Amino acid sequence: MAEMMFDESTMEADAAAYVAEHMTPAPADDADDDATVDPDAFKDFKSTGPVVTLLIGMAGSGKTTLFHRLHYDSQEKGRRTYFINLDPAVLEVPIEPQIDIRDTIDYKGIMTEYKLGPNGAIVTALNLFATQFADVMRILEKRKDEYDHIIVDTPGQIEAFTWSASGQLIAESLASTFATTVVYVVDTPRTSSPATFMSNMVYACSILHKYRLPLTAAFNKCDVAPATPLFEWMDDFEAFHEALDRHTRDDPAGAGYVSSLHRSMSLVLDEFYKVLERVAVSAVDGSGVDELFERIEASRAIYDATYGREIEAKLVKNAAKREKLAQDNLARLRKDMADDGGGGGGGGGS
Repeated sequence: MAEMMFDESTMEADAAAYVAEHMTPAPADDADDDATVDPDAFKDFKSTGPVVTLLIGMAGSGKTTLFHRLHYDSQEKGRRTYFINLDPAVLEVPIEPQIDIRDTIDYKGIMTEYKLGPNGAIVTALNLFATQFADVMRILEKRKDEYDHIIVDTPGQIEAFTWSASGQLIAESLASTFATTVVYVVDTPRTSSPATFMSNMVYACSILHKYRLPLTAAFNKCDVAPATPLFEWMDDFEAFHEALDRHTRDDPAGAGYVSSLHRSMSLVLDEFYKVLERVAVSAVDGSGVDELFERIEASRAIYDATYGREIEAKLVKNAAKREKLAQDNLARLRKDMADDGGGGGGGGGS
């Protein structure tokens, strides 16, 4: 694929054009808003094109290795998959993605030029790339009939993508055009203790709340440690409480406020677990990858019933408001022309 050129003189115009075309903000819900849309009119909404998967995970969770495994599996089994790398700081990507942020953004150059640390340079690189993401979207829309999946690898510094304005722009751009899902990669061996497990689940819940997209928790490295005990904690909060009690007995320093907090959080997240898809995978031996692809494909129905339907309703509502505004402007123009014509005729008669 031809390299995307980075042109600072046009990046703001490109970003503005794309936002105007694809990311029109939802109209304000004013009481006198006549452009109302019946939500039931979109109950049969069906998205088309490939399913976009955002791979998000903590540093060291094996996210990029899983990215490699998905590429290998796609080639081996004939899956039509398009790969995008959004991690500007990775030294070596184990595959050759069709789009790579490093082709247009010089991460080390940003650190030197702007005197930034590693995390600040990643955020800045994403900000610069987001200004040209309209070009990426045009490429994806042009080739949407050639692929069934688009896999996006995000930076290992998870907060640089999930909590940055550029990450939000990229995610919303993709989700407003294609069915989009999030795969949250969990490091299973490091999540074997109740404390780290709860931290991971709270983070997964925050991502679901922020993006409002279908989310699947991929418990990676199941070839090293089984994910079965963690699934039992998700299915039965009492099993988690028992594990928490054992951990507290083994480590008395963890008792007290933190233990009570984890116990309370398990009850709060019990409802979250009911809607959270989960799968045990191994990026090394490939186990669970077929099931992960099945969950990704099944997420389209969830997207269509939630985010996709909402986006479609907003687009129709915005179009209706623009049409009404155009009609109102035309009516005012005709009235002004009539008034001017009447006034001119009266002046000529006198």
